[in-house]
Amino acid sequence: MELSLKMKQLKFLLILLLASSCQYFNTEKISSDTFYEEKIKTINWEQVDGYPAFSNCEQFTEKKEQKQCFETTLSRHIYEFIESKNLISHSDINSTVQLNFTISNTGEIASLDIVIDSLLRQKFPLLEDWLTESIDSLPTLEPASKEGVPVETKFTLPVLIQAEKTTY
Repeated sequence: MELSLKMKQLKFLLILLLASSCQYFNTEKISSDTFYEEKIKTINWEQVDGYPAFSNCEQFTEKKEQKQCFETTLSRHIYEFIESKNLISHSDINSTVQLNFTISNTGEIASLDIVIDSLLRQKFPLLEDWLTESIDSLPTLEPASKEGVPVETKFTLPVLIQAEKTTY
């Protein structure tokens, strides 16, 4: 009988111990909205984790290399396109055209704005059309990413237009 009483006391003590220690196992639950809001606060929206990439740039994993490959490929494509038009000038030209554009989160180039000074526009009235064509003919792009999610990015690309006077 004494053993039965000790067993009952031991069971009671064990139940009491388990019931009182459960509070140590409780974790505070946070809602997904709260988690999302806290995560959003920590993200620097002015920088991307990965730059847009042409197929020849996909092997680069470092952000600096990605950016350099993107800019080099883009510039080379534009210069080769413009060079194929065989511009002829009767005076020396040293001017900069500014291309402002957006690459969407699907890799499409949109919102192209071309800033050309009036003298250059007068000498080469088709230059803006050619620049637009060169952008439109770019190879497929993978969009920039932030936290593993494709994001829209805005770029400004200066294009230097230089020509020496051609004489016949």
